[in-house]
Amino acid sequence: MSRILHAAAGPYAPPVPAHETTVVAADGARLHVEVHGREDAPAVVLAHGWCCSTAFWAAQIRALAADHRVIAYDQRGHGRSPAHPACSTETLADDLEAVLAATLGPDERAVVAGHSMGGMTVMAAATRPRVRAHVAAVLLCSTGSSRLVASSTVVPLGEGRVRTWLTRRILGSRAPLGPVTPLARRILKYGTLGPGSGPHMVEACARIVHACPRGVRHAWSQVLDLLDLDEGVRELTMPVEVVVGTADRLTPPVQARALVAALPNCVGVTELPGVGHMTPVEAPALVTGKIRALAAAHLSTAREERAVPAEESA
Repeated sequence: MSRILHAAAGPYAPPVPAHETTVVAADGARLHVEVHGREDAPAVVLAHGWCCSTAFWAAQIRALAADHRVIAYDQRGHGRSPAHPACSTETLADDLEAVLAATLGPDERAVVAGHSMGGMTVMAAATRPRVRAHVAAVLLCSTGSSRLVASSTVVPLGEGRVRTWLTRRILGSRAPLGPVTPLARRILKYGTLGPGSGPHMVEACARIVHACPRGVRHAWSQVLDLLDLDEGVRELTMPVEVVVGTADRLTPPVQARALVAALPNCVGVTELPGVGHMTPVEAPALVTGKIRALAAAHLSTAREERAVPAEESA
């Protein structure tokens, strides 16, 4: 009957942040934000997906914090961010804007990596002024912009009304997930991870997903069911790279291919054989490498140099 919220040890145990803060969004929602790494390092912002938390990015945070300032936040109602009655793509965009405003300098730019609903957050915020000003490049992992329920292959039937009906009821269920048991791990692995994912990956994801309150899980399932961010994809004019697993049942490769076709400035797409929906956990080195490469290509390696004191220049 364990209620551990994340892996307690190993590569998926969340590292201790340099500092934590609470950011207040436009409608008063309170967002838990963690910052890792040096204050003067290039900035990376991590946006997690549905039913997850900042702990989902543990492997990326640990690797990137050595030479980046890594900013990770809990979507409203997830992790340590309290639930809020307002749940929509607009509030996702509001929250990302609030985090960028609170954590980046006026002229500072960052690479934003979004997984699943985190990627949808970036699409929803594509036209927002702070996003255009602060986001230098984007990594979209295992995500989609519309027709999520219809394209999902969680139910092993051919595409059509019956599969969509069943999928909608499974993903939108109000039933509690309960404790992390062997059966729960098998179900989670089938729905969200690739067949070759290791037990430690399944365990880490199960701890995170089962910690999400069922009311929050259900509320956001309704938003994802009606998702239509196709226009937002076309407004993402900064460099964008896409990653998807070929065994992703929640946002299958057809979703990634549609993104690639619609993005104005797609700089790369990677399909990972046998990998499921949880790409940052299943392929941590590759996802970290993609973020690092985007930062190297699109961010300055140092902030603006400080003025030299007059006595030193004499």
